[in-house]
Amino acid sequence: MNFPFYIAKRYVRSKSSQNAVNVINFITFLVTVIGSAALFVVLSGFAGLKTFSLSFSNTFDPDLKALPATGKFFSITPDQEEQLSQIDGLAFYSKELEEKVYLKHREKGHIAFIKGIDTNYTHVTGIDSTLLYGTWRINSQEAVAGIGVTNILGVTINQYRNPLVVLALKPGKGSLTQKSLKTKSLVLSGVYSVEENLDKKYVFAELPEVQQLLEKKPNEVSGVNFKLKDVSQLAGIRGKIASIFGNKVILKDRQELNSTLHRMLNTENLATYLIFTLVLGIALFNVVGAIIMMILDKLQNLKTLYSLGTTLKELRRIYFVQGVLVTGLGGLIGVVTASLLIWSQIAFGWLKITPSLAYPVEYQFINVLIVFGTIFILGIIASKIASSRITKKMISI
Repeated sequence: MNFPFYIAKRYVRSKSSQNAVNVINFITFLVTVIGSAALFVVLSGFAGLKTFSLSFSNTFDPDLKALPATGKFFSITPDQEEQLSQIDGLAFYSKELEEKVYLKHREKGHIAFIKGIDTNYTHVTGIDSTLLYGTWRINSQEAVAGIGVTNILGVTINQYRNPLVVLALKPGKGSLTQKSLKTKSLVLSGVYSVEENLDKKYVFAELPEVQQLLEKKPNEVSGVNFKLKDVSQLAGIRGKIASIFGNKVILKDRQELNSTLHRMLNTENLATYLIFTLVLGIALFNVVGAIIMMILDKLQNLKTLYSLGTTLKELRRIYFVQGVLVTGLGGLIGVVTASLLIWSQIAFGWLKITPSLAYPVEYQFINVLIVFGTIFILGIIASKIASSRITKKMISI
């Protein structure tokens, strides 16, 4: 067996004759356990929050979307639609037309977006699964709105006597008058609920009706949504779609459609990790003090070992290995303890955001590696600093 490792292992398991040294060693070990457990819990919590936040976009956004390269609208020809239907790996595609409008119901008003969609829209997104009440029924007279819109306007479903009124500007220039507005009355058949901002943003209506309201041609759209059979084929299918539309459109996947949200979540995750790593680093420097105390406590043993032929390098390695063992064992116990907490939260949801919503957490193996890697690196640095305090002058006295 490696001599420094053998001695270091005995020092880790044995108690010192000085009670103060034992207390310091216990506190150092406890700090390592708590620090590693806290870091793992925070990383798991952020992983859960990220998945929870992105679940809204996974429901609302398609796998891939074509947006106009310039302006707000572009045209799609029957020949292009035929070419899209022949792309292998493309499950569905859906056309949409979106524009900002003014919504009115009785004496209340609200600025939102009307989104004209075709019958394939519910196949390329999971928006119909977010229906809060009512039915997902969209036709020339009926539409679906977000719960935020209905709360602001005080409108409910099936109000045939007092329908929702949509006011849209006619294309063109000139002063704003009553003649420059087009109106459309819609009865809400259902109400969806996704996320606060999205709930206040959209009213879904039939595509031809919205094209007529906005005075657009039947082939004019503001976007085309795509559902893939296998998302792993995204790059190849993206290239085929791009060749059909040319430079008229910009293609964006789900992450690119929510790039701001992704950047924000990644930045927050990184900042939190760095803060907790800094705290953990400061805490792990207790290892430096604990090892120095052990060196002083075992000074006579060091002198004996040195007299028996142990080199200075091997003596330093004994305490270096001891520090790595203490931090490694503390990190392992901390991760195991934190894992039990995370699994219990996933299984029982004992920590609640609301009475019906458990705090989202996610157990990821990459976070285990991150915590172990962080503990290991900080432990090596602290152990190296402490073990370097052993000098020839100290053990020669």
